[in-house]
Amino acid sequence: MNKGQQMKFRPTPAVLTSIDLSNNKFDGEIPSSTCNLLPLVVLNLSSNSFTGSIPSCFGNMRELESLDLSKNKPFGSIPGQLTSLTFLEYLNLSDNQLTGPIPRGTQLDTFSDSSFLDNPGLCGFQLSKKCEESIDSKENVCEDGFSLKVVGMGYGFGLVVGLIMGHVTLSGRWKWILRKFTEHKSMDEF
Repeated sequence: MNKGQQMKFRPTPAVLTSIDLSNNKFDGEIPSSTCNLLPLVVLNLSSNSFTGSIPSCFGNMRELESLDLSKNKPFGSIPGQLTSLTFLEYLNLSDNQLTGPIPRGTQLDTFSDSSFLDNPGLCGFQLSKKCEESIDSKENVCEDGFSLKVVGMGYGFGLVVGLIMGHVTLSGRWKWILRKFTEHKSMDEF
């Protein structure tokens, strides 16, 4: 399969530009040695049982025009290095266990949702599941459900009250406050 089309290849050329190992029973991690095949134009590893993460070194295969890793079991995020594949015309990462946001940039922005379908943890503008804002821009929430903003306000309030109480105690005004409080209390008793 090349770019989704069934093709027949003639005898192996002197320079290997296409590898189709689809529909086998290969398992384990995708070999990172695949990345050494820099002149590769077509790589199809679909319909196997590959696990592990997608090697980030795939981003070094600058001649790659077609990449099909569909119907495997890789997990983790899509490596951001794939954004450097500027010649990529066909991408299929569907039916895997990928998670996180789809990296933005260059060719990856041009692929439709069909390139990423059936990855339950994957999100991005191409999919109906949009990614949440980054941690830097959204409010952090503690395990107990309190937002860090509320906790910070509580600490701030406690600090101010503590400083005021410390000042009153150290300045000797606590006697005056105590006298006013007890005078007020004795008037209420009558």
